[in-house]
Amino acid sequence: SAFRRLKHKTQVFFSPSNDHVCTRIEHVLHVESVSMAIAGALGLNAELTAAIAISHDLGHSPFGHKGERALDKLMQKDVGEKFWHEKNGLLFVDRLELLEDENRVKKNLFLTYAVRDGIISHCGESGEAGVVPRDEAIDLALCTSPNLYAPFTYEACVVKLADRISYLGRDIEDARILGILSPEDSKELDLLIRTHLGKDSNNTVIINHLISDLCANSDPDSGIRFSQETNRLVELIRRFNGSHIYNAPRVTRADKYFELVIEEIYSLFAGAYEGPDTFGRLKDMMRLYPEPCGRFLDWLVVFASLVPGHENLPVYDLSDRKDYCRAVIHYISGMTDQFAIDTYNRIISF
Repeated sequence: SAFRRLKHKTQVFFSPSNDHVCTRIEHVLHVESVSMAIAGALGLNAELTAAIAISHDLGHSPFGHKGERALDKLMQKDVGEKFWHEKNGLLFVDRLELLEDENRVKKNLFLTYAVRDGIISHCGESGEAGVVPRDEAIDLALCTSPNLYAPFTYEACVVKLADRISYLGRDIEDARILGILSPEDSKELDLLIRTHLGKDSNNTVIINHLISDLCANSDPDSGIRFSQETNRLVELIRRFNGSHIYNAPRVTRADKYFELVIEEIYSLFAGAYEGPDTFGRLKDMMRLYPEPCGRFLDWLVVFASLVPGHENLPVYDLSDRKDYCRAVIHYISGMTDQFAIDTYNRIISF
């Protein structure tokens, strides 16, 4: 279910009306494609690579990284912990995603350590030229911030760098489709790419070069890595995208709205806490907010108590206010952009 919802979550550009602009699910599929190409060339485990790639962004919140920052602000304020999508993705596959067995009983997934490690250690925003797998299988609960540990497998290292390969060129392509880049910006980028690659800047040229360079420079001792020259090019493109795309006024104009939507939903649900009587309080609130509170209550019952037809492990202890606040944040993090907006509109409307 979390994977299906990615099709309605922001990658970079919120609610694109153009069908050819990337959403979060398309980005994930691009990462899988790039990862599989690299894994095939290097003789790695294709099934493991695909599983990590497909699941790596399951923990992303609505509204992309802007929503992630809003939830992190709330998590640090009321729980004293950080919210980051890699850790949230691990929580989803460990506890919040359920599958039915042959008797229609819902159970936890119990994925392998290698896949779970690949999810929490995939941070593609880091700038290192390469990644060497760490030597030990640590307790993944020790990962308290992004990029704290290298992945445990070569396959996860591939996905970590494939994430970067997949979004750099595609974000440029989408920005051009939407008119975010001015003619002067495009000339600057074309000069940058032509200087390094001798070709015009388009997604095919960029991705082909990055994949080829990565495969040529990776080995068991050095890990999965770019050449120093290509890594410099990657950093130059990242800086260009940061200044001309991610921080462009047309892109950041809705940031305050995203924060408002998330904070208002959180305020309503977090304010319902009454210890063991929280379920009763949410039922009372359904008189004024029938659908928002009803949906949250249905979700909370599954993960905070034992429900007939479910054998999943309970996640939240409602006697602990911090744990309840975690539940609210995790619930919001699973929303699509439009579901979050619809929830907000139902809260403020009569």
